[in-house]
Amino acid sequence: MPRIGDPAPEFTAETTQGPISFPGDYAGRWVILFSHPADFTPVCTTEFMTFASMQEEFAAYNTALVGLSVDGLYSHIAWLRTIQDKMVFRDMKGVEVTFPLIDDVSMEVATKYGMIMPGEAATQAVRAVFVIDPKGVIRTIVYYPLSLGRNFDELLRVVKGLQTADAFNVATPADWRPGERVIVPTAGSCGTAKDRMDGAEEGVECVDWFFCTKELPAEDVESAIRTGA
Repeated sequence: MPRIGDPAPEFTAETTQGPISFPGDYAGRWVILFSHPADFTPVCTTEFMTFASMQEEFAAYNTALVGLSVDGLYSHIAWLRTIQDKMVFRDMKGVEVTFPLIDDVSMEVATKYGMIMPGEAATQAVRAVFVIDPKGVIRTIVYYPLSLGRNFDELLRVVKGLQTADAFNVATPADWRPGERVIVPTAGSCGTAKDRMDGAEEGVECVDWFFCTKELPAEDVESAIRTGA
């Protein structure tokens, strides 16, 4: 099972959008690779409708979506057509899923990524999420059980937070959203710690030597991490 900081395991696969070579085909982009238990299941249907409805939002942050289940290509195609033709969820209907959905009947990819959890199901992938950066490195891993649908606002927040951390060399506190204060790297020496507590670093506020924050306006975050901004 891959871990945060590992290179994303490589694979080639057939998808609803044609063959892909992963992660090579996505070099230079962020990717959310996610699995779902099975086609024609209700929770998965709501998730795919939500992901498809947010696809342009993710694309604005240079992030592509790639789905996977251990069903076959023809099942995928039939299910996605049913979603577009018949399914209604909240204010969504007529939703077309245009991101690739991987055919993984052999469970080869699901096994490489540790998506099969025998305690949940031996023949279905759990709701795994891998956020992979433009260099093909795994940056976040989230697992949900079969019964629990994902929080998609959180997945978009994760993408924004990772990109903000990379762009500004900061960390983001609990429940952070763009425009809120960010955490500056912890002081690495006694001198730096003293300077911070004495207010020597402009714009940096410290509660204690190890807990210092600064303002980072939302517009600065957006201009740095939005595609084409």
